[in-house]
Amino acid sequence: MDATEKINVLLVEDDDAATALIEETLSGIGYRVSCAQDGVTGFDMAQAGNYDILIVDRMLPKRDGLTMVQQLRAAGQNAPVLFLSALGEVEDRVAGLRAGGDDYLVKPYAISELTARLEALARRQAGKNETSLTLADLSVDLVARTVMRAGEPIDMQPREFVLLEYLLRNQGQIVTRRMLLENVWNYQFDPQTNVIDVHISRLRAKIDRDFTSPLLHTIRGAGYMMRAEDG
Repeated sequence: MDATEKINVLLVEDDDAATALIEETLSGIGYRVSCAQDGVTGFDMAQAGNYDILIVDRMLPKRDGLTMVQQLRAAGQNAPVLFLSALGEVEDRVAGLRAGGDDYLVKPYAISELTARLEALARRQAGKNETSLTLADLSVDLVARTVMRAGEPIDMQPREFVLLEYLLRNQGQIVTRRMLLENVWNYQFDPQTNVIDVHISRLRAKIDRDFTSPLLHTIRGAGYMMRAEDG
């Protein structure tokens, strides 16, 4: 199943080159993309259209991205927002999230990370009413907050459960360390600790060590991925 197949995206970006690259990339993998070049037009299109996700540059003509999103939230627009910005300090990221953003990507960025974050937002939207997650013989009950593999219960600490849930919601996709810091630990900066390594190691020991087929994979130089082994 292609999670991007019916996703309508509004891109509000005043840089022509960035707009062309993003529009071409997203259209090529199945998104339907509409574009606006300033905050006033973006606001009007977001209100008039039926968009699943908004990608909004912070520094826009006529109305800046933060103000635009704040006004959309006040008007009842709840579509997820991914902010793009060259402003990458902690206070800048926090301002974006407090304005109503769901994610914040600092320029310059790799287009692959933009698409990964967009896919994560799309899956999060699609999965809002889910009560369980599964991969191969691993199952997670989101209501009871229990984990089982091959019928065996697995005890999880709260942070381990959140980490596993996030990885499963993005199964089959690379999840970067920065994505984990922001979405599992709510850090808008890298604390320069081994917190991710420690928790990944603990999680792997619990869900993989006593089973024949590993589900949690390290993608060297990129991040992590939850997937079942082929065959």
